Amino acid sequence: MIKTHVDRVFESVQSSTAAARSAVAASWRRSFDRYGLDPSQRQRPRAVDDRTLVRQKEAAGHLLHLAEPRLDELYGMIAHCGAAVFLTDRDGVVLSGRTRSGDQAAFREWGLEPGRDWSEAAQGTNGIGTCLAERRALIIHRDEHYMAHNIGMSCIDAPVFGPDGALVAALDVSSARADQTESLNQLIAAMVTRLSIQIETDLFRAHFRGQRILMTGEETTGAHLLAVDSDDIVIGASRAARQSFGIAREGAFDRKPLRDLTGEAPGGLEGAERSAVLRAITRAGGNMSEAARELGIGRATLYRRMKRLGIGER
Repeated sequence: MIKTHVDRVFESVQSSTAAARSAVAASWRRSFDRYGLDPSQRQRPRAVDDRTLVRQKEAAGHLLHLAEPRLDELYGMIAHCGAAVFLTDRDGVVLSGRTRSGDQAAFREWGLEPGRDWSEAAQGTNGIGTCLAERRALIIHRDEHYMAHNIGMSCIDAPVFGPDGALVAALDVSSARADQTESLNQLIAAMVTRLSIQIETDLFRAHFRGQRILMTGEETTGAHLLAVDSDDIVIGASRAARQSFGIAREGAFDRKPLRDLTGEAPGGLEGAERSAVLRAITRAGGNMSEAARELGIGRATLYRRMKRLGIGER
C-alpha cells in the first residue's frame, strides 16, 4: 500500500531519530507536539480582521515603504514562472503581495493573500512560518509541507532583520505549478535571499541616516553593516555584522570603538591619538578616572587632551 502524506508525517513525528536527521522532520515534530496540528485537517489560513490588518500595516509602515520597490523588482524577475511574491510581518501575517491577475484566484484559494496567518503555529511546516521560526532562508518544496492540503506548493523564503538585529519580516515566493523543479527553486532562492538582504540594507541605511556606514563582509551571507559616528564609535550593527563580531544578536549594545572590531582607525598621528582616547572612554563607559588609568595618564591630563582633540565628555 502506498503511504499517503499524512501517513509519512505521522511516521516521522513518532520516530525518535527523524527530527535529529532532518530540519523538515524537526519542523513536523514542532507542528505536531508544540502546536497540536493535524496534518489531515483542511482549512485555509486564519484571516485577521480588517481593523487588525490595518494596525499591523501601520506598524510596519516604514518597512513596507522601503520594501515595496524591492517586491516589484523581485516580482518582475519571477512572474513569468507563475509564481507570486509576498511580504509578511514577523508573526507570519501577509502584509503585501504581487500576483498575476490570472493567478489571483488560485493563490486566494491557497490562502496566500494579505491578512492571512502563515505562521508555523497556524499552518505547520511551510515556507513563511518555518523561515520565521528558524530565522533562516529555506525552501519548503511540495510534500515537505506539514498540512496535506499545502503539498501542491513550493515556497521559497528568506528572513528580513531590522536595524537592531531583530526579525521583522519574511520575504516569500510561492508557486503551485506542478512542474516546479528543485533546480528552479534554487535559482529563485538566490534571488529571494539577495532581495531580502537589500531590504535589510535599505532599513539599516534609513535608520542610521547621516552616519558612516561600513560594509564588513560578503553580502551573500547577509547585510554585514556597521554604523559609525563622527568619533569612529560603532553605534549600530546589522544582524550579520553582530554575528561576525560577537555583538548581542539584537537590541541595544555597548558602544564600541571601530578599531576594537575591525582594526580601522583614522589616519594621521592626531587621528590615532583621538581614536585611542575615544576607545579608552568608551571602554570605561564614560568613567574618566578609569579611562585615564587605561591611558596611563592623570585625569587632568586626559581632560586637556580631550579639549585639544575636540572630544566632549560622554
